Amino acid sequence: MTEPSTSTAGRRARVAPRSARVRFAGRILFLYDDAEAIRAQIEGHDLAWDPERPLIDNISTDEITPGWVCFHFDDTLGEYALVGLRGGTIGHRDLQRGGFSVIVAGRSKGCGSSREQAPFAEMAAGIGLVVARSVEKIYAQNAQNIGLLTSSDFGLIDRIRRGEDIPLAEFTQGLDVLSRDIVRYGGLFSYNRARLSAEVSVETPSGAARPMTLSEKVIAGAVVRDAATGALGVTSVSPGESCFVRTGIRFSHDYTTAMSEAIFVRALGPDARVADQQSTFAFRDHLTFLGQVMPDAHRKMGLLEKAGALATVQQAFCERQGVRLYGETGQGSEAICHNAVLEDLAMPGDIVLGTDSHTCTAGAVGAFAFGVGSTDMANAWLTRDVRVRVPETVRVELRGRRRAGVVAKDVMLAVLALDYIREGRAIGQVLEFGGPGVSGLSMDERATLTNMAVEAGAFTGIVEADETTLAWLVANRPAPRDVDSLRVTLGDRLVRPDADACYVARLEIDLDTLEPMVATPGDPRNGVPISQLGERVKIDIAYGGSCTGGKRTDMDMYASVIGQAARDGRRVAEGVELYIQFGSQKIKAYAGARGYLDLFREVGAQVIDPSCGACIAAGPGVSRAPDQVTVSAINRNFPGRSGPGKVYLASPLVVAASAIAGYLIHPDDM
Repeated sequence: MTEPSTSTAGRRARVAPRSARVRFAGRILFLYDDAEAIRAQIEGHDLAWDPERPLIDNISTDEITPGWVCFHFDDTLGEYALVGLRGGTIGHRDLQRGGFSVIVAGRSKGCGSSREQAPFAEMAAGIGLVVARSVEKIYAQNAQNIGLLTSSDFGLIDRIRRGEDIPLAEFTQGLDVLSRDIVRYGGLFSYNRARLSAEVSVETPSGAARPMTLSEKVIAGAVVRDAATGALGVTSVSPGESCFVRTGIRFSHDYTTAMSEAIFVRALGPDARVADQQSTFAFRDHLTFLGQVMPDAHRKMGLLEKAGALATVQQAFCERQGVRLYGETGQGSEAICHNAVLEDLAMPGDIVLGTDSHTCTAGAVGAFAFGVGSTDMANAWLTRDVRVRVPETVRVELRGRRRAGVVAKDVMLAVLALDYIREGRAIGQVLEFGGPGVSGLSMDERATLTNMAVEAGAFTGIVEADETTLAWLVANRPAPRDVDSLRVTLGDRLVRPDADACYVARLEIDLDTLEPMVATPGDPRNGVPISQLGERVKIDIAYGGSCTGGKRTDMDMYASVIGQAARDGRRVAEGVELYIQFGSQKIKAYAGARGYLDLFREVGAQVIDPSCGACIAAGPGVSRAPDQVTVSAINRNFPGRSGPGKVYLASPLVVAASAIAGYLIHPDDM
């Protein structure tokens, strides 16, 4: 890691590791899949541990800290831990008042958003340990960074109840060296102070040449080999090795910048400076239209003002640090972060770091892009580096030819429905998309695949940069102006996987037989062919937008269906609201130049300027009641994600067709 330029004298005092043994004196909260059981514990009744009793799986960070909770970025978060849990069983301050120190949950604890507010809220409520059958990669790393322990060892439960002191080493088994030391020192910044004091050292991967996957090659090229000289790159890396890598792009958004800055200042002092501001960006993109949809109950809590303060803090931070802010234009946001990073910033071979789980979108150009929490970002502001445990890679081969009407969203919903993904076996791994079915996809469609890799619990998704990539970059970036010059500029950063690279698994999608898909409410992994839904599903809202569904190609898809409807004299069905929202002002200009804006309005659609919007329940298109049904082109449909209603995920084609028909339908069946 690059040493900070500011004085470190005050931080070079010896840093003591946390105690070698830990005890959890509070109560244990079992998140059984039974609302009455959870409520009973909240009201003071301790329950026995029953290994046969189902626990709640897939508790997302949206449930731990719903979007509105994240307007706070201090210990106040502890008052709201788990208030979004399905069933509404946990209320304001319930976790704090219950005296709990341990949470027990099922598979995929902490799936979804990379928001560090989720584990932070649990810890601020008194939780010291989360025991779960599996823990999602980003949540686990955020927990390590702040000192919250996690484990999948259910044998700890009886020992904790007996009041035993548990060796800290039991919580570091299976971790890479860096993660182990970060846990041992109680968090990332404590670890870094120990590093700066030479109390711990970082071993750089130094293995011999070996066949590597695409992501392994990108990581190997970015390993910080010598922090003193800034030398980068090693011959090879292997899964399980840990290292620091030099980032090419770092970005945060209005939900997270304030918390990252608070951590930055608390750890380093008010005079600390962001290193290499030219590679650092901030986005006012998540909460732009929040005022249009915030419920009265939240307004009365003063949350609209708190949300506005996040934007104010972010703007002041950018001005003080000289960081480029993609802000508001008077007509919404300049761009959603992921669309702008794809359109303007990311290049093949880059390490892209963002405080959002869908940072993996940039993998479409051959970058290694992933989301982190606020502590990792605050550290990277200072050092430009981030820790990585080299992940295993899953090769996802797309074979055959897509039928008409089958698009990348259908492909990804089919991937997510595979047993390998649904069983949580891809957690922390890379999805490397390849095969003839990928080479025929546009860059926007490739971005749909990589964008939703995190819905598989994956570390990230990545696609090899090929001639399509290079041509797209030349067409969308100011320089260089031809493919040959770009190829020379990229040099050895333009990599491809070795033919004999080692993959932990190989998954295959047969495009010849793939049908249009939907994911039923509750989880993006609930994918089924639309033809197998059975009875007709009436809809109330159709939403086309977000980073996933608001790209240029998505606009072409909405227009193809809506254009045919307009020619047939049809409009949006009575009782249905159709919203189409752009991922950036550039995409809006693209749609306008092709006459799409007038076309959309002609059939009764509401056209919305860029913002994350309804995808995070922060803009028009959000449901308002539990009985409302939405079909949406967004990337996740966890409970409460886009309002209290039920959300089906589908392609832009299905979203547009369903809006015209009034129920879930594919255009071919209209």
